[in-house]
Amino acid sequence: MHFSPRHAQEVTIDRMVNSPYQLIALRMGGGKTVSALTAADHLMNEVFEIKKVLVVAPKRVAELVWHTEASKWDHLKRLRVAKVLGTPKQRAEALASDADVYVINRENFSWLVNTVTPWPFDMVVIDENRGFKDRSSQSWKSLKSVRSKVKKLFILSGTPDPNGDLLDLWPQISIMDSGRRLGTGITKYRDKWYSPDKRNGTVIYSWKLKAGARNEIQTAVKDVMVSVDSGVTLPGRIDNVVPVAFDMARYRELEQTLVTGNVVAVNAAVLAGKLGQMANGAVYDDNKQVHEIHQAKLEALQEIVEQGEPVLCFTSYVHDMDRIFEWFKDVTRCKVVKFDGEASLRQWQQGKIDLMLMHPASGGHGVDGLQVGGHVIVWFGLPFSLDLYEQANARIERSGQTDEVVVHHLVSVNTIDERIMAVLANKGNMQQALLDAVNEAKGK
Repeated sequence: MHFSPRHAQEVTIDRMVNSPYQLIALRMGGGKTVSALTAADHLMNEVFEIKKVLVVAPKRVAELVWHTEASKWDHLKRLRVAKVLGTPKQRAEALASDADVYVINRENFSWLVNTVTPWPFDMVVIDENRGFKDRSSQSWKSLKSVRSKVKKLFILSGTPDPNGDLLDLWPQISIMDSGRRLGTGITKYRDKWYSPDKRNGTVIYSWKLKAGARNEIQTAVKDVMVSVDSGVTLPGRIDNVVPVAFDMARYRELEQTLVTGNVVAVNAAVLAGKLGQMANGAVYDDNKQVHEIHQAKLEALQEIVEQGEPVLCFTSYVHDMDRIFEWFKDVTRCKVVKFDGEASLRQWQQGKIDLMLMHPASGGHGVDGLQVGGHVIVWFGLPFSLDLYEQANARIERSGQTDEVVVHHLVSVNTIDERIMAVLANKGNMQQALLDAVNEAKGK
């Protein structure tokens, strides 16, 4: 594919090429990965400023995203990406391979710092800042220990400050600039810009910004932080594919034989539906009993919800909604509701819902007002109807929407999801495409 960067991506690439460090604070799906790879390719192959890149990412992203993104774009074909994952032996073999970009999951970053000497990576990209916003975390301490050996350090985040009080900015900015902008310690940072808020005697539980402090902090970091506030022009809508992977044994069995365990598909149409359910993570048998296959989409949905913006989630099956409710019941400060009409609509518009579940048929037509209160959509299960897909998205992407709309699609790799996603993107014939996908799979 040919890469035509949007304005936000142009700004990001320019900052990364010309600055030693940046906090790239753009929404999930905004194209941060391809921007970082484009900057790395230029720095490595055009101006010869760096030699090796390390990417530290969440496990799912490390497994599925970075090497796929590098292979997708024409201008990145020369970049060699190694996944430093698996057992210690497998990780060591990947590190010893001749690559340009090495991708490791966040849980193994400290292992890497403690294992590899001398430190070989002159550019480090932290993909999603969870674990690097807390100065007491092992990840932050490990990064701090090799900071002086890193020429280029970039933190990519959709939520640099999820609580809105700017306290999470200090660990991220200070590890990049050694305290130049916000002070050399969190105490100095708080003393300058905050006042004690909630306390019990001498114990302070929370802090509040002093008058004018927010503007002063944002001004202090604007040269090292790419965000909406830094003048980036945003598109009206971003379509983002979130790949997930799972053990494919039962999926392949049903695909080939029409039977797996108690699940039977009597014809091609039923098979397409069963495969779609399994791609989501669970499937009904002939007695309407639910068999869970995987939790990969639940984990991916949680990643999106944790970005801190209200999410409207579409899926067609009751078992999907039941599993989502069960998954999130132990997640603190996360209100999950099923759309039930006027009552939930009012709560959504008032910003009282973190995750609202909706069947695309019930929300696709006739529901107005959802554009007030949110702009993030997640397709947990992809629909077998182009009309339902477009009408459901139009509940958010319509007159009255004041933010860019982000539409995330959870796509299980090497499943029927990929065929559905291609048809939705190209506005093709859904039913024929599903039949073709089933027939091709059975013929393998």
